[in-house]
Amino acid sequence: MDNTRLFLWLGLVAMLWLNYSAWLADRAPAPVETPAATVEAPPSPAVPEEDDALPDIADDAAPPDAVAVEAEAPAEAPSDPIRVRTDVLDVWIAPEGGDLVRADLLDYPVEKHRPDEPVRLLDYTAADRWIFQTGLRGAGEGPEPNHLATFRADQTTYELAEGQDELVVRLEWAGGDGLSAYKTYTFRRGDYRIDLDMQLRNDSGMPWRGASYAQMLRAHHPPERSYMSVETYSFAGPVLYDGDQYEKLDVEDLRDEPVTQTLQGGWLAGIQHHFLAAAVPPPDQQVRYQATTRGDEYVLTAVGPVLTVEPGAGESFPYTLFVGPKLQEELEATADGLELTVDYGVLTILAQPLFWVLSHVHDLVGNWGWAIVIVTMLIKLAFYKLTQTSGRSMAKMRKLAPRMKALQERYKDDRQALSRAMMEMYRKEKVNPAAGCLPILVQMPFFFAFYWVLIESVEMRQAPFILWIDDLSSRDPFFVLPLLMGAAMFFQTRLNPAPPDPMQARIMQIMPIVFTAMFALFPAGLVLYWLTNTVLSILQQWRINKVVARES
Repeated sequence: MDNTRLFLWLGLVAMLWLNYSAWLADRAPAPVETPAATVEAPPSPAVPEEDDALPDIADDAAPPDAVAVEAEAPAEAPSDPIRVRTDVLDVWIAPEGGDLVRADLLDYPVEKHRPDEPVRLLDYTAADRWIFQTGLRGAGEGPEPNHLATFRADQTTYELAEGQDELVVRLEWAGGDGLSAYKTYTFRRGDYRIDLDMQLRNDSGMPWRGASYAQMLRAHHPPERSYMSVETYSFAGPVLYDGDQYEKLDVEDLRDEPVTQTLQGGWLAGIQHHFLAAAVPPPDQQVRYQATTRGDEYVLTAVGPVLTVEPGAGESFPYTLFVGPKLQEELEATADGLELTVDYGVLTILAQPLFWVLSHVHDLVGNWGWAIVIVTMLIKLAFYKLTQTSGRSMAKMRKLAPRMKALQERYKDDRQALSRAMMEMYRKEKVNPAAGCLPILVQMPFFFAFYWVLIESVEMRQAPFILWIDDLSSRDPFFVLPLLMGAAMFFQTRLNPAPPDPMQARIMQIMPIVFTAMFALFPAGLVLYWLTNTVLSILQQWRINKVVARES
């Protein structure tokens, strides 16, 4: 098998795959639009019980201000929200429910040239609603500190002071009937993890039985599909983790068939390209998870086990929330398996070690662009001996090119005779045209894994390289890298033997132009990776050609 032909087909397969993926994305079913109607305050989740007979909150339990609003109208802002500001988060907590209803990521602007406009991950407005709802459900009738109850705090503004490492915000609910409850949020410097502790005090004369819950609501907006946008290939939607692997849930499937499962050590999350919000129950509890839809929103719920609080006693119900970028070290420290939300797909087993190497190189050089260059060199070095076989085969084929052309002229009307003559020439010259296939095929998964590392890792987002390239996640504004890459690919084709088939030869000549156009709008980090790999391949092949020439 001709190595040039192999490269040609691999390139065409990659291009066809990208086009096919974009074609499918462009023709994906549009999200179901509900007609202008009312949006009701979502009910609190039911509490599991051995006989599953515990009631939901009655419809008339909703407070007066939780009235229905037009679906297209923005939701009203929470009354007197409690604002919490740390060095990385700007959060609103609504007194209605004591829940997180808005969160800005202060270190992550939407656009690099607009640093004062941070990414807003959580939002209470109807069009972009993404909120947490937490609370306690009682097994019997009477008031309960659910997400429809009203909480109050000692102040309306909290800010992490200079030199302060931890900020605690405590909200109180006094429900009567001898029950009182608290929600305590703990924020830490430089941390997107938020610890939530819900506490219940029972000073009534009767035991209280019930369970805690954490619920996430998010308006579902599938990302706009674009051939040149990396977000086209990134999953955005609900995720459940069962303690072993996480499952990406299709919102359209949830409309027809909601998901319910009881497990230990899991979590729920809503993810998108580079960012997520997650709720993690205590890992030692059996928790019932539910995933469903409500209008244009998906709803994820985790309901803990039923506990009994005796008169005169209290109970604590801890949860961990995460609102922020997909920083893998922080995700690993927050919950088991949470780092899997950095979705490298089927190549995760290769991509995670590659990212580990890339991040450690970055720690040494302090620049993600140079880290990409160095890791590409390390990958090339790791496969040097393997690719040397392919390179030597190419070099020998290049030497035989004049003789091959002569055979083609001699047997141009007899393909069987041409095939026999070429095989005889290969036998005499001890050349195996297929010798380079296996090394190339072995390397392909590693290169595709590195491709996904560069796309999915939030560390690349808005990361500068040198001179005019100030954002590796955006295209080269002057197209210098794509043009250099195209020139390098053209030079590479000159080093390799020309395909015997004239049609293949013409395709190989236009391949650099096609790749230059295709990569022109790709993120600069990806183009830098491909350019570096191409230049290294040229240097390796040039050296091998020299060595083979001296041996003859």
